[in-house]
Amino acid sequence: MRSLNPYQVIEMAENGVESEGTQKRAGAKEKQNGNFADSSLRERKQQDREERLALVLWKRPLQTLQYSFLETLITLKEWTLKLWKRRGTVFLLLVLLSLFSMAYSVEGAHQKYIQYMEKKFLWCAYWVGLGILSSVGLGTGLHTFLLYLGPHIASVTLAAYECGSVNFPEPPYPDQIVCPNEAAQAGITLWTIISKVRLEACMWGAGTAIGELPPYFMARAARLSGAEPDDEDYEEFEEMLGQAETAQDFATRAKLAVQNMVQRVGFFGILACASIPNPLFDLAGITCGHFLVPFWTFFGATLIGKAIIKMHIQKLFVIITFSKHIVEQMVSLLGAVPGFGPSLQKPFQQYLEAQRLKLHHRAGEGTPAGENWLSWVFEKVVLIMVCYFIISIINSMAQSYAKRIQQKKYCEEKTK
Repeated sequence: MRSLNPYQVIEMAENGVESEGTQKRAGAKEKQNGNFADSSLRERKQQDREERLALVLWKRPLQTLQYSFLETLITLKEWTLKLWKRRGTVFLLLVLLSLFSMAYSVEGAHQKYIQYMEKKFLWCAYWVGLGILSSVGLGTGLHTFLLYLGPHIASVTLAAYECGSVNFPEPPYPDQIVCPNEAAQAGITLWTIISKVRLEACMWGAGTAIGELPPYFMARAARLSGAEPDDEDYEEFEEMLGQAETAQDFATRAKLAVQNMVQRVGFFGILACASIPNPLFDLAGITCGHFLVPFWTFFGATLIGKAIIKMHIQKLFVIITFSKHIVEQMVSLLGAVPGFGPSLQKPFQQYLEAQRLKLHHRAGEGTPAGENWLSWVFEKVVLIMVCYFIISIINSMAQSYAKRIQQKKYCEEKTK
């Protein structure tokens, strides 16, 4: 082997250092170009997001309606294909439905049981549906506890104290509450009222638990497939995980606290988050899906928390708030407000008196006193909130279709 003199060794070392420096500069340049491309992509996505959010009925009505209609057709097509793939299950359900229809139409002694089952099923389905609407999203949730379940519990509470009983005649209950003809009970307790509204409250809570499943399934599917999910909440969740060390604002730290509790504590962490009014619970569903928490661990804890623990807390709050002595005390306190207190107190007193007359009204006894302006205002508030919910669904569907168009453009640019 030929030996190298010292000058050749030095020259080779200098060439090696030079080559290494060139590679480092090239690598740094590539990294800089990559960072620039990522930054440009983020800016473009932000612009696209802002453009989608501007697609609402009060700004672009015709385009919003068109996109919403097209997105509805696409969604129906997707669901039809999913049902076709599970046609065996669909066929079995259709057979069971046909058998039930035959039993429903044939006269016999079984009709009273059929009618009882029908009544209970429709009553439970009504409250489950309202619970799903409250938490499923679709642009914004419809606050069905404030609009439907809360007023129902309040009505039962006021009627229980006025009638001295919860054995309201059926019908007209639950469509209308009328005091029973039987003698009043010795005393109405909290437990008596809780037992009366337990079924509808638990069904509503179960509906809210079902409404939390879409974020879980979306995040789980994205983690298992490795594909980028079509959901902005999930993108925000991933960004939050990347900035966990540098988070400073309260909102981000609160979200991280929920995520850490769910991830570390598991079943009991999910149960704790579901058992209290928690606007960040969607993040718990995304976290469980992202970290592949088993379905029954997530859904079981959510169902127990929302349908049992949280529901009893909310029921107790409404029942205590609308107990007879507390309502009377609140109305009397309104009269003590200086200036406009008595004028504000009068419509509330009229409303309570009208409700009492309704509770003691019997068929054939004439028409009870008409509703005052408080009832009229509440009805209009409910109507406005339902209309806003429908408008938000239309906007959300239109924005989803706009996102499909934008993603199609991305794919076309990548293939060029």
